[in-house]
Amino acid sequence: MIKFFFLMPIIMCAIWIWYLNVHEYSLKEGIKGFTYILAFNTIIIGFFVMMIYITH
Repeated sequence: MIKFFFLMPIIMCAIWIWYLNVHEYSLKEGIKGFTYILAFNTIIIGFFVMMIYITH
């Protein structure tokens, strides 16, 4: 299970890139969104990893 956690931010960033392209924004204009995605995923993945080790 833990080995697939790295896919979550990749998928979310890919969706964000698609959104930016559809609405004709540059990647530079969407950098704040990438920051939010990475911060959110860091918190979520950290929580899940902590719960896995606590409940083992």
